[in-house]
Formats: sequence, structure tokens, C-alpha cells
Amino acid sequence: MRMKILSALLAAGTLCLTAASAWSQQPSGAVSLYTSNNAEAVATLTELARKQLPQVKVGAVTGGSATLLKRIEAEAAAPKADIFWSSSPNVLGGFKGNFAPYTSPEAKAIPANLIEPNHLWTGCNIHVVVVMVNTKQLAGLPAPATWKELADPRWKGKIIVADPAASSTAYTVLFGASKVLDANAFKALAKNVTVSRNASAVLSSVAQGEYAIGLTFESNAYAYVAGGQKEIKLVYPIDGTFVTEEAIVLVKNAPNPAAARAFYDMALSKDAQIALLERAFRRPSRTDIEVGKYVELPELKSIKVFPISDAEAQAKRTEFLAQWQQLQGN
Repeated sequence: MRMKILSALLAAGTLCLTAASAWSQQPSGAVSLYTSNNAEAVATLTELARKQLPQVKVGAVTGGSATLLKRIEAEAAAPKADIFWSSSPNVLGGFKGNFAPYTSPEAKAIPANLIEPNHLWTGCNIHVVVVMVNTKQLAGLPAPATWKELADPRWKGKIIVADPAASSTAYTVLFGASKVLDANAFKALAKNVTVSRNASAVLSSVAQGEYAIGLTFESNAYAYVAGGQKEIKLVYPIDGTFVTEEAIVLVKNAPNPAAARAFYDMALSKDAQIALLERAFRRPSRTDIEVGKYVELPELKSIKVFPISDAEAQAKRTEFLAQWQQLQGN
């Protein structure tokens, strides 16, 4: 009997020690998040982190994706960022030397094509390019339904897009348009658009009626629809639109890698992706979430997608940006 009691006490002690050990190994400290995401998306993840990672303090540095990636590159000798969230593969591909490989346990719910082959990034959500239309500013014209229609001179000065050199959104939009359209039509589109250095200005300018049309991602434009602006409509071009993932990245030699990995896992979790869908209208990368249960957006399978190679977009980025600058200058 005494031996049984002693064994039980030892077992209990072992369990206590194991529990204490596990608790002591929970990630802690500060995580520096470099992010190009909007305030609502960032707040969604940082608030969730406070609940699920109580010992981790998340600080966010915001800016354009290209600007932040160049900053990470400049800080490579003494990294200050732990996590970058986020950009598309067509931009991330030029900065691979600054990323650390990581395979999250949450990645099992994410399609393999949304994970970089060497696990340098994982798709956190999916972006769909849309034409954001302010119907009050159409002057009686029907909303353009195709990319070719956007190249019509009638839309000159009525379309706004961000600078593709500074915005991965704009780069995805315009590189894709260059593939759908022939050279003359793409040149005409370039003449029709106004370019903004600030990606958020595209949204506000259309919402406020300064422009009739903005070229952007679905999640950005849908925020105004969900906010009650009935004059704002989302058009998915019937000649095909473009889809890309937005990825999360662990920075190479991050100051706090353990806490960064925990944040990375949380961002890919089902709870986080549902929260991002409901609050920031981000299509989840996970296959176990049905979009229509949470927001009034079409299922991806109902949208005509024009296939774009991220590898080609990344390889031709410098060439494309030079051509775009020339088109804008002529």
C-alpha cells in the first residue's frame, strides 16, 4: 500500500513538474510585426494574440510592402523584425535571402501550392483582384465588365490605381492586366489611370467619389460595401481576374524566433482566419472554411480566374516596372 501511495505521489509530482516545465516553455517576450495590412486586419490578429499568446507582446510597424521588405533587407545584419505580413509571392521572391524556413503545424490545412517549396512563406489568405466602382460617378455609363473596357478612352482620368513599384496589390493588378490585354490595349489602360503612391488613397478616392473606378483587392473594396456604401460595387471582370495569396514570413535571424513562430502558427489557425474573414474580409487560405457562411462574397469556384505565374511575375518585376514607368511618361 505504501509503495502504491509513494508511486502515486511521485506520479503526481512528475505531472506537476511536467506541467510547470511546459508552462515555462510557453513563448514570451516581444514580437515585432512588419505589416502592410490595414488597421482592421492588424487589430484582428494582435487582439487574438493577446488572448491566445498572453505572454507575447506584439508591436506593429506598418507601411507599403515593398518599403518594408527593403527595410528588412537593410536591417539584415541586425534584424529588428520577427514577422513580415505580408505580400504576394511575385514580390516576396526578390527577398528570399531575408526569410527563415518554417513549417507550421497549421500548414496541413493549407494547399501545397500556397506554401513556398522551401517553406520560406505560407499563404495566410487569398486575394482576388476586383474593379471597385462608385456607381454615382459613372455618368450614366454601364460599369465596365472586362479589362478591355477599362482601356476605352471614355474612362481616361476616372480610374485610380496604386504605384506598382510600392504596392504588391497594384503590381498584381497591372502585371495581370498586361497578360489579359494586348500591347495596345494595355498602353491605353496605362493612359487612362491615375497612379497614387498611397495604396489606401485608391480606396478612399473611389469611396468619396473622386474617381469612378479603383483597381484593388476584393477585401479592401468589400469593406466599404459591408460598411453600408450602397453606391460601391465590386466587379469581377468576366474575361478573368487574378488571384494571389498573401503570405506570412519568419524573418531570418529574428530577435525572438520562438514567439514569432507561435504568432505565425496563430495567424494560420482556423480561429484567426475566420476572424480575419469576418472583420477584415480576407479570404482564408485554409480549406476547412466556407466563405459564404461568414460574409456575402462569392465562392472562389464561381469566379473566372485568369492564371498568372507568380514565378514569371517575380522574375520580370524589374523589366515590367521599367516598361510601366515608360508608359506613364509618354
